[in-house]
Amino acid sequence: MAENFEKLECWKSCNELKLFIRQEILPKLPKNERYELYSQILRASRSATANIAEGWGRYHYKENIKFLFNARGSVAEILDHSLEAYSCNYISGETLREIRDKTDSCIRLVNGYIRYLRKQNAEQ
Repeated sequence: MAENFEKLECWKSCNELKLFIRQEILPKLPKNERYELYSQILRASRSATANIAEGWGRYHYKENIKFLFNARGSVAEILDHSLEAYSCNYISGETLREIRDKTDSCIRLVNGYIRYLRKQNAEQ
């Protein structure tokens, strides 16, 4: 297991997604979305990394996995909010494709970490 959650590939990937959202998505949203879509997508991006960190800090594998499921849900929520932003013409198709690629990568890495933890738990 990683010595720190910051070393986890799934956390790194979700953190990159969060930074991309801050730099490429949030500035493009109109002011009238400040407390709606803006807030929701920002909270979901923060939640993904925070859940990975919290799960890592838990003592038991099952608890860690529970938080990884939450992180995976937050990543899916980011994609949903991005689809909304695209349908409202706030972001381009190219930006949406980048979000899809990044969310797919995050989910693959979170799923891989879940598999790893389940295997470690089975070996005990």
